[in-house]
Amino acid sequence: MKNSRILYITLIAGVAVATFIVTGLLMNITERKQEAQQTYLPLAHIHEDTVDPAEWGKNFPRQYDGYMRTVDTQRTKFGGSEAFQRLDEDPRLRRIFAGYAFALDFREDRGHYYSLKDQDETERTKKRNQPGSCLHCHASVIPAYRKAGGGDIMKGFEEICQKPFSEARKLVTHPVVCLDCHNPKTMALEVNRPGFINGIKAFKKSQGIGNYDPNTMATRQEMRSYVCGQCHVEYYFAGEKKLVTYPWSKGLKVEEIEAYYDEVGFSDWKHAETGAGVLKAQHPEFELWSQGIHARSGVACADCHMPYKREGAMKVSDHHVRSPMLNVERACLVCHPFSAEEMKTRVEIIQQRNARLLIQAEDALLALYDEVKAAQSAGVADGPLDSARKLQRKAQFRVDFVNAENSTGFHAPQEAARILGEAIDYARQGQLAAARLAARNSKK
Repeated sequence: MKNSRILYITLIAGVAVATFIVTGLLMNITERKQEAQQTYLPLAHIHEDTVDPAEWGKNFPRQYDGYMRTVDTQRTKFGGSEAFQRLDEDPRLRRIFAGYAFALDFREDRGHYYSLKDQDETERTKKRNQPGSCLHCHASVIPAYRKAGGGDIMKGFEEICQKPFSEARKLVTHPVVCLDCHNPKTMALEVNRPGFINGIKAFKKSQGIGNYDPNTMATRQEMRSYVCGQCHVEYYFAGEKKLVTYPWSKGLKVEEIEAYYDEVGFSDWKHAETGAGVLKAQHPEFELWSQGIHARSGVACADCHMPYKREGAMKVSDHHVRSPMLNVERACLVCHPFSAEEMKTRVEIIQQRNARLLIQAEDALLALYDEVKAAQSAGVADGPLDSARKLQRKAQFRVDFVNAENSTGFHAPQEAARILGEAIDYARQGQLAAARLAARNSKK
């Protein structure tokens, strides 16, 4: 009887303790769920002209802390965010850009924190007259567009693009910040750059989709690449107004962009050594990524460059935007079942192969320059040399398309190799064409 009573009391106590533990656990789970749903505490009023990221940081401290870490400068094997002089790393580039501003200064890009500062400090703006178009991607410029256009962003965009850079620079205060990717009312991702909006509409039209509006028609996953594609793209300054224009009306591939430039008769400059009208690719990450396996698999830019992380009960996108090679565990291993070292090795093998192809293509370009100059010295007239110059234009754009793109071919390895293979072919064809002209002229 006594033992039964003890067992009964023990059972009741055990049930009570278990109930207490389960209740506490359920309360903790409920609190964590509520914490996860409360994504931010609205301490500051954010509106369409709030460009200072510190104000956004009052409501979103986790994201702000990540953004502020873009001040870090770290180098990877083939790039990173350290502002080393690429003209010194690869002296061939001084000849490739002969006669153009990039022959003066071509430094590796740093993080978003530096996007405006680097533009202020480059020799390309100090020694050459640049237009206000540069601010389209180097500054948080939308409020300035709105003000200059009397509330009309597109009109203000046209006004500021045609101003001298030194004058337009006075209208902005911050580099790329929160406002450039997020709607201040809903915090949803939003594209606002006129160049991208016009460009993606033109591209979608070429695909048979009319009246495309990315902010209402794109999926959330597409937006996680579109906000990056606002600036990490190929573009040019069109006409006297120097409007930032994305040449996508024929497609996103290098030959489709080249066909657009040929049709409108655009060249960035005349090459100082050969006199060829050539093109300077900017940083076509969006275009090359769109041809790769990650894009086809639905992997967005943010998945690799801003991977999710846990902070307490919250799942947040890491706003320390950087190379996935500096964050392999969260950037790659979420999808790929390999070790971090294995993934890094795989990436670097791809990049090494493309880097070697790039050197071969650059060497072929330099050989073409030498042959054209030799033909000129042999008395070959400009007219006959145009065939070699046209081949130079094709080769040079392909070389620079891969060189200016910041993944060393990784965003679409086979596409990058194809482009460089064509570049080598065109350069050697141009070299032979110039050599034949020189040989014929010497026999006269």
